[in-house]
Amino acid sequence: MGAILLALGLAVLAWALVIGDLMHQHRPALHWYVVGYPVTACRVVFTWRRVAVLNDLAVSRLPARTLIGHLLVKGDPVRPVAPRMSFPSATRLGLAVTVRLHAGQTPATYLKAADALTHAWKVHAVRVTSPERGLVLLTATASDPLQRPGLATAPPELLSALIGVMETGGAWVLNLRLVPHWLIVGATRSGKSTLLARLIAELAPQPVALVGVDCKGGMELGLFTGRLSALATSRREAVAVLAALVIDMQDRMSACRSAGVRSVWELPDKLRPVPVVVIVDEIAELYLSDGTREGKAEAEQCSTLLLRLAQLGAALGIHLVVAGQRVGSDLGPGVTALRAQLAGRICHRVNDPGTAEMVLGDLNKDAVTVAQAITAQEPGTAVCTGPDGGWNRARSHLTTTAEAVATARKHAATTPELPALTRAMTALEGDDE
Repeated sequence: MGAILLALGLAVLAWALVIGDLMHQHRPALHWYVVGYPVTACRVVFTWRRVAVLNDLAVSRLPARTLIGHLLVKGDPVRPVAPRMSFPSATRLGLAVTVRLHAGQTPATYLKAADALTHAWKVHAVRVTSPERGLVLLTATASDPLQRPGLATAPPELLSALIGVMETGGAWVLNLRLVPHWLIVGATRSGKSTLLARLIAELAPQPVALVGVDCKGGMELGLFTGRLSALATSRREAVAVLAALVIDMQDRMSACRSAGVRSVWELPDKLRPVPVVVIVDEIAELYLSDGTREGKAEAEQCSTLLLRLAQLGAALGIHLVVAGQRVGSDLGPGVTALRAQLAGRICHRVNDPGTAEMVLGDLNKDAVTVAQAITAQEPGTAVCTGPDGGWNRARSHLTTTAEAVATARKHAATTPELPALTRAMTALEGDDE
C-alpha cells in the first residue's frame, strides 16, 4: 500500500511540474498566480525582518520592561524592529507591499536597498515609490516582461502612436497631444532607428503632415519620402524647411488670434490647420560647424528656429521629435536650451554614462541609473518618461524598415501639402539651378 501511495505521489508531482512548465511557457500570468506568487509572497514575509536589519531599514529599540520584571541595567542589548509591512498583494507581473516608515526615515533609504530586496526575494526588480507621506510602496516584478513582450494594444487617437510595451505590461504610447515634443537618444544599434520607423508607421495613416530633417543625406528618413510633406537632407535645406515652418506657425497664430482662441484645437474643424510632426534624425548634424562663417551661421539659424518651434509650437499643432546619439553641451548652448523644451524623453542604451545623465538627470536620478544599465543584448529597450512625470522601462515593437516603408507608400496619397514648405523647397531648387 505504501509503495502505491509513493508512486501515486510521484506521478502527481510529475504531472504538476509538467502543467507548471506549460503554464510558464504559454500562460505566464496564470503560472505566476498559481505557482510563483505563493512562493515569492512567503519568501518576502519570512525574509523581511532579516533584510530590513541588514540594510539599515530597522530601528534599534530597548526591550520592554515591566515593574515586576528585572530592572533595566547598563549594557542591556537593544532589539532591532523592522518597519511594519502589509501582506504582499499579487499583481499581474509580480507583487506589491506597503511599508510604514519609522519616524525620521525617508524613502531614500529604501531606494538604496532596492537591489538587496531584489536578490533576497529572487525577483527581476523592485521599484520604490512613495504614494503618501510616511508610506513606501515596494513593487516587485517577478521576471523581465520586456524579454518576451506581447503585442500591446491601444485605442487609435490623433497624434498618438503605439510604440511598444512597458515593463508594467501596459501599452507604450507616444501621445503628442499630451506631451508635444520628444527627445530620443541612443547609441548605434540601440533601437533608436527602429523606434522612429515605428513612429512613422503609426502616424502615416493619420491626417497629419510629417516633415523630415535628416542631414545624413536622407539615409534614414529618405526611405519614407512618399509620406513626407518635406524632407531636408542637408543643413542648408534644414534652415529653409524650419524657417518655412516658423512662417506657417505665425499664420496659425494669426488664425487663433482672429478667432479669439488660445490654440488650434479650439478652432472649428473647417478652420483647423493640419497638425505637423517634425522628425529630426541625428540632431548633432545641425549644430556641428565646419568652422566657416557660412557653417556657423547655418548652425545658429537651425538652433534658433528649432527653439522657436519648441517654445511656441505645442498650442499651434506643430510637434518636434528630435533624435540623436548625444545631446551634450559640447554641441553648443542651443542644444541645452532645446533639450529643456523637449519634455518627453526616451533613452536607449548609450555609449557613456554622461549621455543618460543629460537626457534624464533633470527628471529623475533613478531613471539615469536604469538607463545606464541597458546592455547591447537589449535592443529596443529604453527608459521613457510619461505624461505624469514618472518613468518606465519599455521596449518598442519590432517594425522592420520594409514594413514601415510599405506603410508609408500605402498612405502616400494622403500626404498633406503645406504651402509654406512647398514654396521654400521650390526656392531652393531655383537657387541650385
